[in-house]
Amino acid sequence: MRLLVAAGVLILSGLLGWFVFSTNTPGNPYAVKLGLDLAGGTELIYRADTSTVTDDEEGALRALREVVERRVNLFGVAEPLVQLEKSSAVAGEVENRLIVELPGVTDVAAAVDALGKTPLLEFKLVNVSAASATSSDAFIDTGLTGRYLEKADLQFGGAGGQGLASDAIIVLTFTPEGGALFEEITRENVGEALAIFLDGQVISSPVIQEAIPGGTATITGSFTPTEARDLVQNLNFGALPVPIELVGSSAVGPTLGGAAFDAGLVASMIGYLLVALFMVLWYRLPGLVAALALVIYIIINLAIIKFIPVTLTASGIAALILSIGMAVDANILIFERMKEELRAGKGPKEAARIGFSRAWPAIRDGHFTTIIASVILFWMGTSLVQGFALVFGLGVIVSLFSAITITQVFLTLILPEEGKGAWSFLLSNGLRLK
Repeated sequence: MRLLVAAGVLILSGLLGWFVFSTNTPGNPYAVKLGLDLAGGTELIYRADTSTVTDDEEGALRALREVVERRVNLFGVAEPLVQLEKSSAVAGEVENRLIVELPGVTDVAAAVDALGKTPLLEFKLVNVSAASATSSDAFIDTGLTGRYLEKADLQFGGAGGQGLASDAIIVLTFTPEGGALFEEITRENVGEALAIFLDGQVISSPVIQEAIPGGTATITGSFTPTEARDLVQNLNFGALPVPIELVGSSAVGPTLGGAAFDAGLVASMIGYLLVALFMVLWYRLPGLVAALALVIYIIINLAIIKFIPVTLTASGIAALILSIGMAVDANILIFERMKEELRAGKGPKEAARIGFSRAWPAIRDGHFTTIIASVILFWMGTSLVQGFALVFGLGVIVSLFSAITITQVFLTLILPEEGKGAWSFLLSNGLRLK
């Protein structure tokens, strides 16, 4: 039975190894996805102005991220990353920032142009009590913004569909929530003017004639067909729920990123070889088995990274190397327990069974506490820390399986009941027999 299990482990490991290496070609959907610091690319940092948001700031920021992410994806950037962060600003204030990472785009100016400036759409009531309507302080916020926009369509109202400049009409369709808010605004303000702002400029101020149900609104103005088409396109790309301002940018060249990736691979290989050498020299046959299990462990880890998929960064490679140490640490606990049983006169196979059993509580507790720390780091950390925490946490989970299952299967299969003759040498040094 143990032989069948061991054969199954070797076959599955071989298939996973073939998958890992055969799918690592450009364009393959399962190729390892590299982060900005390894693949090269551009990082754009935007400041989100939420000063006008009074009800649901978190919801507005989530909508902002979704809109920008949709806009970036439409330009075909491979594996973009769009995330929100809070950053300390001047005088102890906290700023909401939008971080946009564009792997493969190393021209900052081109990246900014590709992202573009999505329009800020707002609906405000004209403040009839104000002395003038020449500034934004003469308008009343309604809370209805591009955040609630589902889509925009272009229509032409001219006779015969000639598409004259004055005939261009933009039809806005709101989300169900936005449609309900728009109906409420029009129902409670019949006879008043509702100004439509685009990027802070009034483009239309129609008078509300009656409540408008159905979740649609129209924008008319002196648009040329080309201007109207561009506006509809930009609105469909995503009208921003809050304004953003570019405050920083950086680029990592493909040469620098490639050098970091190569250095990470070299470090991984050196780390594995040194660990395997120590295990073989100190524990001999059990150490050799552990080194083999470590290869399988690495293959399983890489397969999981490809399947999820996980975007691998320099910190992720560091986490992978560190998790190798955790996997070996579990084997060391097992082998030291085996040494105690061998010194007590037990046979190698029985010592292995007892060693695995007695080492399990320490391995379990040590790994679980590490997993808890990884979860906390992923939950509270920035993108750089999250990449490390995710790869490290996955590695620790896999190392539990590797140390307890794979090493045990092979070791209990090949160890004899009695440790005499050549077995005395193969199990000596770190595991001395009396």
